[in-house]
Amino acid sequence: MTARVIDGKAYAAKLRGLIGEGVESFKSETGHVPGLAVVLVGEDPASRVYVANKAKQTVEVGMASFEYKLPADTAQDTLVALVDELNARDDVDGILVQLPLPGHLDELAVIDRIHPDKDVDGLHVVSAGRLVAGLPGHVSCTPLGCMMLIKDTLGADIGGKEAVVIGRSILVGKPVAQLLLAANCTVTMAHSRTKDLANVVRRADIVVAAVGRAEMVKADWIKPGACVIDVGINRVPSAVEGKTRLVGDVAYAECAEVADSITPVPGGVGPMTIACLLHNTLQAARMRRGMEMDKRF
Repeated sequence: MTARVIDGKAYAAKLRGLIGEGVESFKSETGHVPGLAVVLVGEDPASRVYVANKAKQTVEVGMASFEYKLPADTAQDTLVALVDELNARDDVDGILVQLPLPGHLDELAVIDRIHPDKDVDGLHVVSAGRLVAGLPGHVSCTPLGCMMLIKDTLGADIGGKEAVVIGRSILVGKPVAQLLLAANCTVTMAHSRTKDLANVVRRADIVVAAVGRAEMVKADWIKPGACVIDVGINRVPSAVEGKTRLVGDVAYAECAEVADSITPVPGGVGPMTIACLLHNTLQAARMRRGMEMDKRF
């Protein structure tokens, strides 16, 4: 039996609809429009497309979009000054500095400069600390999207399930492990150096693959009936000479024959990232004005 496909594109569209409703409610209650500022430094083609999509979807849900495109040779002081300016603006509820930055810039210093209340990308050390401590705060967008898909697929109560997270990055692996712990799963964090990795993964009811290795997870790693969330985005040669195709960290076709449910690449976790950024921006707007979190989500 082939696994159910977890359609991240469809879920993200549904989520954006709920966010749009939340934005309208927020406007009615406060007279304010939630605002998201996105800063792009340099001319990286993938980043430019991503930022354009963010701006488009921000406007579509009724939020204000503020875009700042800076040249690749922008000085650290100039970028930090812009972040300070955005921190001080009342019409900006969320700030995202698109990564990666050009090599001469200190990414960690820039992220650290963003006020935690406006850190809608969930990368500030205070945001990470709030997540570990179980306090309200902004969760990194991709891990949040993973959890939404898991709970939509398996049900809201996933307590007691065994989860294995492959990958220990601060962007995905560590925060998604904390979210799974908060949902009362038994969590193992694995990575490329884990001994007998296949057997570790084989125990899991939930597998989150975020290690950055094309099709590393094979069918015989997967427990029959598991839920598989593939965060990987890897470009590999296609059957057409000179062309490439996108694959995940999971060997999709073979794992789909064993798993109960699985995300495709593309079309799985990817579409959730921007939707969760908008979710975080709406919640930031509410939190900054002393309001309760929107309960639609």
